[in-house]
Amino acid sequence: MSWRATAALLAASLALTGCGGASYLAQSVGGHLDMLQRARPVADWVADASTPAPLRERLLLARRLREFAVTELQLPDNRSYTRYADLQRNAVVWNVVAAPALSLTLKTWCFPVVGCVGYRGYFDRAVADALAAALKAEGLEVDVYGVPAYSTLGWTDWLGGDPLLNTFVHWPEGELARLIFHELAHQVVYVGDDTTFNESYATAVERLGARRWLAQHAGAAAREAYEDFERQRSDFRRLTAGTRAELKALYDSTLSDDDKRAGKARSMATMHAAYAQLKVEHWRGAARYDRWMARANNATLGVQGAYDDLVPGFERLFERSGGDFGRWHAEVRALAALPKAERRAKLATQP
Repeated sequence: MSWRATAALLAASLALTGCGGASYLAQSVGGHLDMLQRARPVADWVADASTPAPLRERLLLARRLREFAVTELQLPDNRSYTRYADLQRNAVVWNVVAAPALSLTLKTWCFPVVGCVGYRGYFDRAVADALAAALKAEGLEVDVYGVPAYSTLGWTDWLGGDPLLNTFVHWPEGELARLIFHELAHQVVYVGDDTTFNESYATAVERLGARRWLAQHAGAAAREAYEDFERQRSDFRRLTAGTRAELKALYDSTLSDDDKRAGKARSMATMHAAYAQLKVEHWRGAARYDRWMARANNATLGVQGAYDDLVPGFERLFERSGGDFGRWHAEVRALAALPKAERRAKLATQP
C-alpha cells in the first residue's frame, strides 16, 4: 500500500470512529482492513452455490435497495454496499459514550478531519469495556453498545467502499432499508463538530426513504412488520424525549445537587414505569427495548438525543423542498455551510 493510500485509510479511520492517538489509529486501521479483506462482491456471493439461500435472498434485496437509494433518494452511486463480509460477530465496532451524573451532554473526543464526536469506537469489545471502566471511575455515567455498521463518508470507495455485513443483512426489510439509507446519507453531508446535525439528518433520510421504498416495492407482510415496529419506536421516542426534557430542565435549574439527584431518580423511575405500561397495554409484551431500559442513564439518553432531536426540522425542510430528495440534499448542504448556531436556528424555525 502506498503512503498516499495509507494516509487516505488513516483519514477514513478517523471518520469511522472519531479516533486519535497512535494505538487507537492502529486498531482502527487494522480492524477496518480486516473487514475489507473479508468482503467479496455481492455478485460473487450470489453466484456461489455454497451461499445459503436466505443470505442470497437478502443480498439480492440489498442490491435492489442500493439501486433505489441512487435512483429515488439521490444518494451516492459508488461501491458502498456492493460487497458483503461475514465478521463472525454481532457488531462491527463497540462505541463508548459517557456523560456527567447531572448532565445529558456527552463527553467528546476531538480530532483532525472529523472534529469533535461524542463517542469512541473500538473493534475489540474488551478494550471498549476497559475505557468504560476508566471513565466510570472518574464519576461519569457510561454505556458501551454494539454498532452494526458505520460510514467512512465515501473516502474508502477506492478500497471497495463500506460493505454489507452479517451484523445487519438479515434484519427485516424495512430496517435493512433504513440502515443502508442512513449510512449512505453520511456520504452526502457530514459536518465536523456537530454529531446531532449529522445523525438527525441521516435519521430523517432513513425514515423518509424507508417509507417510500415500502410504499413502492414491499409486500404487505413487510409493510405490516415495519408499521408495527414504527409504532413501538415512536412510543419509545416520545417517552424518552419527555424524560430528556425533564432531566435537562432539572440539570439546568438552580436546585442543589442533592435535589437534582433526587429529581433525577424520580424521572428515571417514572420512565421505567411508563415503559412497563407501554409493553403491557400497547405492545403485546414486546421486549424490544428492555436492554436499553436496563442500561438507561445520562449517556444513553444523550446519544438518543443526537439521533432524534433535529429530525422534525429536517422533515419540515423536506416538505418545503416539495418531496424532492435532490433539492432537499442541496438545502441541507447549504445549512451545513453555516455556523453551528445559525444552522440550528434555521432548522428550528422551518415553517
